[in-house]
Amino acid sequence: MVPIPTPAPSVSSFASVTTATPLEAVAHGAASPSAPASLMPGLQHLYASQLPELCVASRPARAPRPALQVFNHALALELGWPTEALDGPLGAELFSGNAVPDSAQTVAQGYAGHQFGGYSPQLGDGRALLLGEVRDAAGQLRDVAFKGSGRTPFSRGGDGKAALGPMLREYLVSEAMHALGVPTTRSLAVATTGERIRRDSGAVPAAVLTRVAASHIRVGTFQWVAAQGDEAMLRRLADFTLARHFPELTPQTAPVRAEAAASSQAAPSAHATQLTPSTQSIQAAQLVQPAQPTPAATYLALLAAVCQRQAALVAQWMGVGFVHGVMNTDNMTLSGETIDYGPCAFMEACDADTVFSSIDHGGRYAWGNQPGIARWNLTRLAETLLPLLHPDVDEAVALAGGVIHQFSAAYQCQWLAVMRAKLGLVGGTKAVDDAGAEGADVARVAASEEVGGVAGGPGSADDEADLALIQGWLTALQGQGADWTLAHRYLCDVAEAVSSTVTAAMAATATHADAPLPTTPARASAASFAHQRLANLFADPAGLAAWLPRWQARLLRNPSGHPPDWANAMRRANPIYIPRNQLVEEALSAASDDGNLAPFHVLLAVVQHPFDEVPGHERYAQPGQPEHVQGYRTFCGT
Repeated sequence: MVPIPTPAPSVSSFASVTTATPLEAVAHGAASPSAPASLMPGLQHLYASQLPELCVASRPARAPRPALQVFNHALALELGWPTEALDGPLGAELFSGNAVPDSAQTVAQGYAGHQFGGYSPQLGDGRALLLGEVRDAAGQLRDVAFKGSGRTPFSRGGDGKAALGPMLREYLVSEAMHALGVPTTRSLAVATTGERIRRDSGAVPAAVLTRVAASHIRVGTFQWVAAQGDEAMLRRLADFTLARHFPELTPQTAPVRAEAAASSQAAPSAHATQLTPSTQSIQAAQLVQPAQPTPAATYLALLAAVCQRQAALVAQWMGVGFVHGVMNTDNMTLSGETIDYGPCAFMEACDADTVFSSIDHGGRYAWGNQPGIARWNLTRLAETLLPLLHPDVDEAVALAGGVIHQFSAAYQCQWLAVMRAKLGLVGGTKAVDDAGAEGADVARVAASEEVGGVAGGPGSADDEADLALIQGWLTALQGQGADWTLAHRYLCDVAEAVSSTVTAAMAATATHADAPLPTTPARASAASFAHQRLANLFADPAGLAAWLPRWQARLLRNPSGHPPDWANAMRRANPIYIPRNQLVEEALSAASDDGNLAPFHVLLAVVQHPFDEVPGHERYAQPGQPEHVQGYRTFCGT
């Protein structure tokens, strides 16, 4: 691991974007009328006030005929915002960008990033604006941002707009991921603007998505700051991130504590042509400085904690068959949330090489490559932190390399926990928390990878046996056309048949110690149906037939408990409903082409309860037709 050799822009060249694209022009004329602050109570602007060098003030474009299409009542309640007032004309004005509260300081955030492996020294929010932060009902700070709200200084010639279809996709899939229990940004609203914008498919309705996130601090944010060679700025960004996301690593630093003072700090100027800190912004930045200089070990712990969160996140992606599609470093958050749902989709037929993105020609971000790409991205993050880890570069590289080397072990631990839950395997090593990334159970595992990113190593005998069983399941699935989601869900029924037999055996044994394993015609019929339904998913079920007895024997070695609970626990880990690609496309086409959001709302309601099978919803559980699945491609939406 060595520092990124690519030349980076200076602060002045970064600022030249605003010179080439004046913010007065970006704002599209006169300032928009403001919305009442009561619509977004508690809105703050900590990032804009404390890290002003990393963002530029910008205003949303005017929407000629705004209309609110989707509104997330439950999420608004989490934020403590008035749902009745927002779900109507006032909400349409607000969520289209026409009227934002005076308490908002809309800024476009700057960052760099590796895109498909190539370094881009200057990216930034080309069609997004951060409105500010709000503390939710659980006491957590959440970013609130627009996507598709018009040109910014980072638009690079684009129109800064978003089409309705991609914004509805992000709303649908992000809410589905939340229901699946996967850490993710959330979607608060989608509003159409009344415009039609030109895309490859022709003229389509324009829309603005309102996103809620733990934060928008990315690996690419650190890449841009590190490339400037400004160690003081890098330290401030790292301290801000620690206070925002990992306060437990710095006990002497309270969580971001500028809330009371932030409103008194000057906002980034919409007329500035230099991204240099003013006296006021320097004072604001000092609000996130710890009482004592942060020790190097804390920055190393930050890297380890981010690695652990990403290991857990990607393991969960893999478990539900999610293919992100654009795992660039600017799309990896330090909070550990899934972000950017542009070309994403869910794998149906299990294949490690599954790719959906139309621009991923080489399969870099295929389903089976995601754990390795996560490690690659985290290595880029580690490179940015080198100046904070040790004054000697070689020593810093060794320290960072030690943490990165443990990522494969951390990922394997998380993957093992995910798959044990899916296969009903009780016992063994548990996944570790953020602070446990360097724990003994993780560090002892080697870093080799197989299908699905599973590492093999000298773990406990139970871990090794379960890893071999999991790998056997993946091998049985690979290339057989078996639907990933249904294969796991149908396996729950097979587990139920096994547990039913075990329960009957336990009852018989309690009465007669030498009683044979009991069976009945009804029990045998149910077991036969469950096995056959699962086998029908496979082009050649021979591999499945060879694997099932091994798995059933392992189920019988589960620790003492109630066997009927095995299948129920598996069903809580294996959804019956996911956003099926064909159904997503049908819903988005109906909304974009015909103005009909009914299919979208029905699909949304189904995927918000992914584990609860409902009679009459069979269509939403089935994979797409072969003619749709073959060659299915997704697009970024820009």
